[in-house]
Amino acid sequence: MTCKIDYQPAPDLLRDRVVLVTGAGDGIGRAAALSYARHGATVVLLGRTIAKLERVYDEIEAAGGSQPAIFPLNLEGATLKDFHDMADTLDKEFGCLDGLLHNAGLLGRITPFAQYDADLWEQVMQVNINGPIWMTQALLPLLQRSDDASVIFTSSSVGRKGRAYWGAYAVSKFATEGFVEVLADELDSEPHLRINTLNPGATRTQMRRNAYPGEDPANLRTPEDIMPTYLWLMGPDSAGTHGQKIDAQPPRQP
Repeated sequence: MTCKIDYQPAPDLLRDRVVLVTGAGDGIGRAAALSYARHGATVVLLGRTIAKLERVYDEIEAAGGSQPAIFPLNLEGATLKDFHDMADTLDKEFGCLDGLLHNAGLLGRITPFAQYDADLWEQVMQVNINGPIWMTQALLPLLQRSDDASVIFTSSSVGRKGRAYWGAYAVSKFATEGFVEVLADELDSEPHLRINTLNPGATRTQMRRNAYPGEDPANLRTPEDIMPTYLWLMGPDSAGTHGQKIDAQPPRQP
């Protein structure tokens, strides 16, 4: 479970690369989009709230980054056609895809399973695992055209060891880990394309606040603090790292 919190990326680490970030409007997705752009990538900003994506777009341009692209999409209602239409659009615009960060996620409820709402369960599974799976399938031909492509699926500690009351969120993350093991094994003969899971750990985000309302956020790392691992895993320095469970930061001390 490699952690690269002290990684020092080259300024042009992602130069000439096209990287798609889901959930790019705020939190970790926003920080990753800005960080990838700062290191040379052309970033495709995917999310459900156009206003948030536009703010990130403006931040990237104001910082002198390559002109990003905006792709509004709500994973809750996304269909196979939506994913293939997106792939066609990216193909026409860029011709290939060098990176994909599956960051968008839905917490659901922290509650006993006996009280879990079935419709909410389906929503969490759609956003956290079904949508990313079928998006990856649609984008795989573009990723395979890249000379060095990285796919990152966001995991969680509750997707590596089950924890009471975490319900659909934990199950979706266990499914994420299993899917990446399967796909990584299938792609083992393609050394230019790697796929891994990344657990961001305890980070100062709205999802974390929803899950732990009594926690002091000042004790947590910010999304910006954990970007070294995100940069390392997206860039060429992680070549050969494939099918692994990566942590974005060291475990917290009890």
